[in-house]
Amino acid sequence: MSVVGLDFGTQNAVIAVARNKGVDVIANEVSNRATPSLVGFGPKCRYLGETAKSLEISNLKNTVGSLTRLAGRSLNDPDVQMEKDYLSVPLIEKDGQLGARVKYQGKDTDFTAAQLAAMFLTRAKQTASAELKLAVNEMVIACPAWYTDAQRRCLLDAADIAGLKILRLINETTATALGYGITKLDLPTAEEKPRRVAFIDIGHSNYTCSIAEFKKGELKIVATACDRHFGGRNFDKAVMDHFRKVFQDKHKIDIYSNDKAKVRVSAAVEKMKKILSANAGAPINIEMVMNDIDVSSFLKREELEELVAPLLERATGPLEQALADAKLTQDDIDVVELVGGCTRVPALKRAIADFFKDKTLSYTLNADEAIARGCAFSCAILSPVFRVRDFSVQDIAQYPVEFTWEKSPDIPDEDTQLTVFNKGNAMPSTKILTFYRKQPFDLEAKYAKPDALPGRINPWIGRFSVKGVKADAKDDFMICKLKARLNLHGVLNVEQGYFVEEQEIEEPIPEAKDETKKEGEAMETDEKTNGEAKAPKVKKVKKQVRKGDLSLSAGTASLSPEVKERYFELEGQMQSEDKLVAETEDKKNELESEIYGMRNKIDEPYSSNGYSDFASEEEKEKVKAKCETLEDWLYDDGEDATKAQYIAKQEELRASAGPIIQRFNDKRQEEADARREKEEAAAAKKREQDEANRKAAEEAKKAEAEAKKAEAPAADEEMKDAPTAEGDEKMPDLEAST
Repeated sequence: MSVVGLDFGTQNAVIAVARNKGVDVIANEVSNRATPSLVGFGPKCRYLGETAKSLEISNLKNTVGSLTRLAGRSLNDPDVQMEKDYLSVPLIEKDGQLGARVKYQGKDTDFTAAQLAAMFLTRAKQTASAELKLAVNEMVIACPAWYTDAQRRCLLDAADIAGLKILRLINETTATALGYGITKLDLPTAEEKPRRVAFIDIGHSNYTCSIAEFKKGELKIVATACDRHFGGRNFDKAVMDHFRKVFQDKHKIDIYSNDKAKVRVSAAVEKMKKILSANAGAPINIEMVMNDIDVSSFLKREELEELVAPLLERATGPLEQALADAKLTQDDIDVVELVGGCTRVPALKRAIADFFKDKTLSYTLNADEAIARGCAFSCAILSPVFRVRDFSVQDIAQYPVEFTWEKSPDIPDEDTQLTVFNKGNAMPSTKILTFYRKQPFDLEAKYAKPDALPGRINPWIGRFSVKGVKADAKDDFMICKLKARLNLHGVLNVEQGYFVEEQEIEEPIPEAKDETKKEGEAMETDEKTNGEAKAPKVKKVKKQVRKGDLSLSAGTASLSPEVKERYFELEGQMQSEDKLVAETEDKKNELESEIYGMRNKIDEPYSSNGYSDFASEEEKEKVKAKCETLEDWLYDDGEDATKAQYIAKQEELRASAGPIIQRFNDKRQEEADARREKEEAAAAKKREQDEANRKAAEEAKKAEAEAKKAEAPAADEEMKDAPTAEGDEKMPDLEAST
C-alpha cells in the first residue's frame, strides 16, 4: 500500500510520500519537486503538468489552470468571473457543473471541473507510481479551509474518476499543523497549558490563518480565518497594472489586449517579485513582447511596496478574525509559523510581525512543501502499513449547517429548522436527530449563513428522504432517529436511519455501601430469607430500544454513479490515447535517430565502430539512398504516421543494411570468441599453476612432518634420563602437614 500526500495548489502541486526513514518529496519527470497544476489539450493527446507548462504560451487557448478554484462552482459565481482574468479558455456549464471548452483532437470539447481536476490527479498518480515502483491507489489531498461541501464533493468525485481512493480530504493549514506537531517531543502534557501556534499560510491565491493547540499526541484546531483573494498572484497583478501603464506610455502597446503577452509579462513580474524579496531593485526585460517590440524597465522594492499597499492593509484581517473566533489575544500565541511562497515578501513579514507585537516569526517548516509533508503524515496515520506515533487530529467546521423539514400535520407547533453543526464544531462529528412521525418525510441540509460562503455558492447541501415510516399499532408516532455526520473530509451526510420504541425495563437499584462498618468487623454476607437469597431491589425505567432500520435516499452535489462511471471510462480512454501517442512519438524518435546513426556509421571504419569495412560501394550507396528516402518520408508524409508505420520503416532500414550489419556482428562475435578463448586459456593456465603450487606446498608440508617424526625418538630417549617431577626432594604431604 502506498502512503502518498498531495498538496493540490492553485499554481503548483507537491507530492510527498512516507517512508520508513521519514517523509520525502517526490520529483517529477523533469526532476522538479513542484509540478504546475495545469491541463492542456492538443490535436492528438493531452498535456499534463510540466508538459502543459512548457507548451502554455503556444497552446494558451487550450490550457486550463486554477483547477482547485473552479471545483464545485457555478458559471455566474462572482469568484469565477474574477478567475477569468487568470484564464485564457472560455468557461461553460456542462451537466449542471462549471467547465471549460477546449479544442481537443481537432474538435471543440467540453470538460467539467471534476474531469479537469481528475486529469491532473491522474498525472500525480503516475508520478508517484513511477517513483515508488508500485501502484498508487490511495492518497490524502489538501484543500483550502474555506471549501464548502459542494467543492469538497467535487474533489472527491475527481479522485474517483482518476481511480484514486481519498483517505482524507484535509484542510491545508491542518496538514501544516500536523507536520509541525507530530515530530515535536516536547509538547505539554494533558494537565499542562496547551501550546498555541498560529499557522499563517499565504500562497499563490489564498491567505489562511489557523490557531492550533498542541498537547502530547494531540492537535486541535480552534479557529480558522481566510482571505480567498490575497496571494502571490494578487501582488503580481498590482505590478502588472503598473507596467501596463509604463509600456502604454513608452511603447504605445496594451499588454492586456494580447493573451500571450499577458502571460509572458506575468512570468517576468513573478520572477522580479522574487528578486525584490532579497534585493533593493530588479530589472524587467522581455523581447518581442508583442508587435515585435522589446520592453524593459526597472523597479525598486520601495516602489513595489507602494503598489501593493492596498493589499498590505488587508494583511492583518485574517489574523484578527482567527484570534476573535478563538477568543484569544496576541499574547496568548506562543509561536507564529509562516508557510507559503508569498510569506517571503519582506513588507508582508513586517506587517505580520507588527501585528504580533514584534513576536519572532518562525520558519521551521519548508514554506513550499509543508502541506504535502503533513498530508503524507496523515496518510501514514490512516494506513495500516505504517505504525506512527499516536497523534489525534481534530479540525473544525468553517460554516454552520442547519436542517429544515416539512411540518408534520400531527404536530402543528413543531419547529422546522435546527442548526445542527455550528461554526467551530469539531470535525469529524456525529449528531443524532430525533423525529416523531407517522408517515415518510424529507429534510434538507444547507448552510445557515449564506453570506459567509465564498462567492455565490448555493448554500444547499443535500436533500434526504426517510422511507418506511408509519404509525404503530396504537396509531401513535414512530420515533425516528437519523445519524447526521460531518466526516473526515468535511462532507455532510445522513448516514443512518432507524426507529426506536419506548419500553419499560427493570434495572437493579445499586445498594448503598455501609461505610459505618468498622475495621475488623466480620465480612458482609448475603442476607437470606427462609434460607433463600434476598432478591435485589429493582426499579422500572423507560428506555428507547432500537427496533429496526429506516431506508434513506439522498440527493447531494456529488455526481451520480452513472455520470462518474461515464467520466471514468472516458478518462481511461484518454489515458490510453496519451500512452499510444507517447509510444508513437518514441518510435518516431527512434526511427529518426536510426536514420542519422546509419548514415554516419556506413562511412566510418570498423575501428570507430562503423560499417565501412564490411560494405561495398554499391551497398553503401543503397543504404544511403534508403536513409534519404526515409528521411524525406519522415518529414513529409510521416509527420503524423502511426506507431505501426514507424516500426515498419525501421524494419525497412534494417533490412537494407542487413547483410552489412550481419558481417559487422560476425566480426564482433569472432573477436568476442577470441577474447573468450584467450581468457579461458589464461584461466586454465592459472588453474594449472595454482594446482602445481598446491601440490608443492603439500609435499613440503609432508617432508616437514616426516623430519619432525624422525627427530621424535631421540627426544624420547632424553626424556627417560630426565628427573621425575618429584625430583630428589619429594613434595610435602599437605594433608599430613595439616
